[in-house]
Amino acid sequence: MTQYTQLPEAIRHLIKENRRNHNHELGDLIRDGGYVPPHMDLLIDAITALSMGKNVLLKGPTGSGKTRFAETLSNLFNQPMFNVNCSVDLDAESLMGFKTLDYEGDRQIIEFVPGPVTNAMKHGTFLYIDEINMAKPETLPLINGVLDYRRTITNPFTEEIITAKDGFGVVAAINEGYIGTVPLNEALKNRFIVIDIPYLQGEQLKRLIQDDSRLQDNPTIDLFVRLSGDLIQAVAQGKLAEDAASIRALLDACDLAAMIPPKRAICRAIADKLDEDREKAFVITMAETLFG
Repeated sequence: MTQYTQLPEAIRHLIKENRRNHNHELGDLIRDGGYVPPHMDLLIDAITALSMGKNVLLKGPTGSGKTRFAETLSNLFNQPMFNVNCSVDLDAESLMGFKTLDYEGDRQIIEFVPGPVTNAMKHGTFLYIDEINMAKPETLPLINGVLDYRRTITNPFTEEIITAKDGFGVVAAINEGYIGTVPLNEALKNRFIVIDIPYLQGEQLKRLIQDDSRLQDNPTIDLFVRLSGDLIQAVAQGKLAEDAASIRALLDACDLAAMIPPKRAICRAIADKLDEDREKAFVITMAETLFG
């Protein structure tokens, strides 16, 4: 927690009060963290909400660091975190678990393999629901009881009533307006504290590149920071798809630029991921302007 010493004393006390001690069985589910928020209020508000037993919804553009944010919360609270990756194929089994055949000696038995929701509730850990608005609207109401004050669900496969252990908390992420997403219904959205996550820029982005990429040449890093700002502006103006400004893609480009020319790195990590030739050419022109 040393990188977050600038947190107010009251918030550090909240973290200390709510940090968990878990056995080694779940230790590998405690994430590394490392998210550097553009405003410390974002982290303060998320810590406060989780400490009060509230659910947190991280809302922001793709590649803005929502998953890293959730992993940082896992790290700060020393909480293992089970994951749900939403898609149109998400069903009750993906959330709760499934039945399978097994053997007990020579006897065949039916065994239930718990899913991430079941595991997180029974162990009293965090549950991370990624891209929650990618799921079909009829699937998520299954966990409404998990997300409100009841913290209870009836497993549809075993009829077991599960009540979450102390320490259970839910963090979800959403990309609004992204292809394949659907608006969250109000009943679901009202179960969350919503935190908007903007792109990292300026000195904070520079520090992230220095810490999380192979690129260590400061003049080149400064140019990548400028490129990121230009890409974000172009996305805001409707000239580029949101994917073009992904911080994740920028870090990939920085990694490559430690070994190959930056223009080629940008082409491989950013431009070639875009669908339209016009957008690819636009990004390449930006790279040529900055990197010569």
